[in-house]
Amino acid sequence: MIKTLPNGVKMPQLGIGTFKISESSEAYETVKYALEVGYRHIDTAQIYNNEEMVGQAIKDSKIPREEIFITTKYWGFSNEANMEKAFNESLRKLQTDYVDLYLIHWPNHDEAITARTWAFLEKLYEQKRVRAIGVSNFQKHHMESLLKTAKIVPMMNQVECHPGLSQVPLKAYLDSKNIMMTSYGPLMKGSIFKPPFFDTLDVIAHRHNVSIPNIVIAWGLQRGIFMIPKSVTPSRILENFQSQFIKLSNEEMEAINHLNRGNRVYADPDNTPWGSYRE
Repeated sequence: MIKTLPNGVKMPQLGIGTFKISESSEAYETVKYALEVGYRHIDTAQIYNNEEMVGQAIKDSKIPREEIFITTKYWGFSNEANMEKAFNESLRKLQTDYVDLYLIHWPNHDEAITARTWAFLEKLYEQKRVRAIGVSNFQKHHMESLLKTAKIVPMMNQVECHPGLSQVPLKAYLDSKNIMMTSYGPLMKGSIFKPPFFDTLDVIAHRHNVSIPNIVIAWGLQRGIFMIPKSVTPSRILENFQSQFIKLSNEEMEAINHLNRGNRVYADPDNTPWGSYRE
């Protein structure tokens, strides 16, 4: 399943996430196997401490670089020299001379610092060192603030999104700005297997003879959201990949939509401990 970003770049809608896979051998084997299964979208980040093994797995796969979509993220807020250094370090570790999608990992609590960081990403884009740029963990007010000074509208916003936090208002806002959305943490750290989520999802999963994670991933894909479920277990990596072939009915989609509780299982972007400026 391929979707087109606002700037015309093609991006696989289903990818594999690598958050908290920092053990080098585990990160390497996870990405290597995912590529063998058929994944062509790999999501990583500077702070994940696994870019090097992600890059090595991609190289060892022998799959042409242009067939693989790599997303990575800039962590921190600093001057342009340090941002340039961080970007070049990501390129070195990933063993590539460009990134397909580069994101600001978190908004800074100081809008001016976020704006300055975005200006650096715009520079990378204009230099064609990245094919697309975007943000992560931006709520509506973060985006509206950024758009006051941005020369280029972000092409993507990667946010926490799952049945317990469906992000319907945010997605509607992003749609109005022609900004795509990626869901991280779609399996809610396992909470999809607990009430009230399990009761609804299990019925739908049995109806399709698939797993509950399959249903959640398919739900996101049918909403037009990019999905990057994470797993280090080969059987689950393969199982998640099959989600793109599941078609849910309108009634099933609505039943999952009604599970929304506004519950976060990851950090609240408005209350993070990150955001101080360092030279």
